[in-house]
Amino acid sequence: MNSNSITNAPYPRLVVDLKKLRHNIDVVLDNCSQANISVCGAIKGFNGLPKAVEEFAEAGFSQLGTSRMRTIKELTMLGIQAKYLLLRVPMLSEADDVVKYANVSLNSDIQVIRALNDAAAKAGTSHEVILMSDLGDLREGFWDQEELLDCAEVVEKELDNIVLKGVGTNLGCYGSIKPTVTKMNELISIAELVEKRIGRRLEIISGGATSSYVLVLNQSMPERINHLRIGEGILNNYDLPEIWGLDIENMYQDVFTFEAEVIEVRDKPSHPVGEICIDSFGRKPEYTDRGIRRRALLAAGKLDFALNDKIFPQMEGATVIGSSSDHMILDIEDSKEEVKVGDIVTFHVSYPSMMYLSNDKYVNVIYNL
Repeated sequence: MNSNSITNAPYPRLVVDLKKLRHNIDVVLDNCSQANISVCGAIKGFNGLPKAVEEFAEAGFSQLGTSRMRTIKELTMLGIQAKYLLLRVPMLSEADDVVKYANVSLNSDIQVIRALNDAAAKAGTSHEVILMSDLGDLREGFWDQEELLDCAEVVEKELDNIVLKGVGTNLGCYGSIKPTVTKMNELISIAELVEKRIGRRLEIISGGATSSYVLVLNQSMPERINHLRIGEGILNNYDLPEIWGLDIENMYQDVFTFEAEVIEVRDKPSHPVGEICIDSFGRKPEYTDRGIRRRALLAAGKLDFALNDKIFPQMEGATVIGSSSDHMILDIEDSKEEVKVGDIVTFHVSYPSMMYLSNDKYVNVIYNL
């Protein structure tokens, strides 16, 4: 990934508007502060691009969160000071790095936590953990409640180099389970059982990610939920209005934009001509015959943004109709603008496309300061 602050870098380009990013950060932190909720700023969606992380680090998050230890190590070596939270359950093989570079981690396995304790003892330090409870989304987390309580007791009473900070859950990322007041109260009940078992109050009850932030905006979040891990609701803001129907007029949706260059413009049939087999990704797509249509070919493809339906041309009347590894096809028949070879098309990006684009060494990153 090549990062620049100049505007003449080659295309394709991912453009990051740092002022708009900071505005969105401040809005989310203010909303959560009013609800007495601290926020882990999730930086994994843009793969920890350093200049964007600096905006997070200066803003007042309780932690900065990412799923990859490599990202935390690289940011630490760049001198970006923050309290880092490892969002993916640690691997046994990375225990030494976890206690060296991450301050906190989400955990769901006692064997891993024991390894973290041993690594912390060897390093002469301590490490904080949040125990994850699976409330039905079926990704990480203890499913058996008694197992979670037993783990909490072991951490509290036997592991001298591990600090039990709290409990948390994840909803919506795998099983598509909606965060609700009922789910949040389930988590609170589990936290209270842990507190009863260990004989003290937990510092953190972490209610999830951007999808749980919806309850803050609806003013329905139960009081004891005091921590969220928010990324998309700061970076893109497509989920909040599109999925949840929320008004986000005070938030920017174009913190991240994508720019790609037109390399061919022609009128062509809208349905492939010949016997349909499979495409370059081994699939057999369906095509709609709309007759001869004006099309623009762009120098970017699935290698860069992965998903055709998660990237949105700002050009009125233009539609992404497909892509291969390195080419995107736009239908521009209804475009209000004349499109020619060499033109640059700008796209809004969603969370998935931002994630792929920011991790692509063939895409230059440009910062609007």
